Amino acid sequence: MARRLAELNTPCLVLDRRRMQSNIKRMAQRAASLGVALRPHLKTCKSLEIGAYLAPGKKRVTVSTLREAEYFADGGFRDILYAVSIAPARLPAVARLNAAGARVQVLLDNPEAVRQLALSAADLGCGFEAWIEVDVDGHRAGLEPEDPQLVELGRGLQSASGIELRGVMTHAGGSYNCRNMAELEAHAEQERQRCVAAAGRLRAAGIRCPGVSVGSTPTALAAARLDGVTELRAGVYVFFDLFQAGLGVCRVEDIALSVLTTVISHKKSHRRLIIDAGGLALSKDRSTAGQALDCGYGLVARAADGRVISGLSVSKVNQEHGMIELAHVSDFDAYPVGSQLRILPNHACMTAAAYEGYSVLDSDDRVVERWSRCSGW
Repeated sequence: MARRLAELNTPCLVLDRRRMQSNIKRMAQRAASLGVALRPHLKTCKSLEIGAYLAPGKKRVTVSTLREAEYFADGGFRDILYAVSIAPARLPAVARLNAAGARVQVLLDNPEAVRQLALSAADLGCGFEAWIEVDVDGHRAGLEPEDPQLVELGRGLQSASGIELRGVMTHAGGSYNCRNMAELEAHAEQERQRCVAAAGRLRAAGIRCPGVSVGSTPTALAAARLDGVTELRAGVYVFFDLFQAGLGVCRVEDIALSVLTTVISHKKSHRRLIIDAGGLALSKDRSTAGQALDCGYGLVARAADGRVISGLSVSKVNQEHGMIELAHVSDFDAYPVGSQLRILPNHACMTAAAYEGYSVLDSDDRVVERWSRCSGW
């Protein structure tokens, strides 16, 4: 199906397969060097084709929505960690997936969730595998390792009929506030120590806790060691993005995902290019605003080869319009109406969410495949 970028309707999502494969290889080697299994997070890609690259043999993976669990289970993936605190109403769907051959594991962090899980197991006549979420940095949900409820939850899961405790897991989301690699390495060590400590408390209380699962892309790439950890989870590394580049865990040249857009107007009185990729196509994520380089709503790159054009970013977005400020009126000649550009995303997960699939490149501007994405919750 080889086509040129110029033949595509815009805005559309463009994926550089060679960069993606290089990113995947880097994380696989990283996990191997740290002596842990890799459980890639598929929330970023939401694609069976990309999932097959991330998890060869369709081994252990992570998802964030029930829809993702269904999609990847239907695609042959079996060991699936549903890594968002489980809503009780979704347990029958999880049970159906497991009855069909999957092993979808759920996450919880409170006694009521344990009670609901045990009731569902009894009512549905099935078993569930569960992980306890640990809070290592005050970022989001989970129990702190010192919380008395941790052991209470462990005992409740261990005593419940049909429930198996798989272990403890955490997400070091606070790592996104780090400013350099030294801070990231320290945060990764904090993540490791506190999650391992939580597992230790459960084991000291006589509760079986085989798994210790940690992860975020920044801490995965910054950790000096992962002693006591059994598996590593990360997701955005498959594409990387401008925020990750700002953290220092990748180069801008490693970013595999971009939005192809068309110049649709010139606003010469304001030295402004107008493109057909606005807030819906790019997302309104402004995460780089707090970094050394504020990338606006995305950096501008050449369509043909994806190379960043120095000094150009998307400075403003409306729903369907993006604005690029030019330094000089004479610069308009380089970007005629109808010409194409690529925009590199601040947050790949957010940007990709607007699209039904990827136009996959194997060379600079030749589209060789079309890969689909799932959507919804």
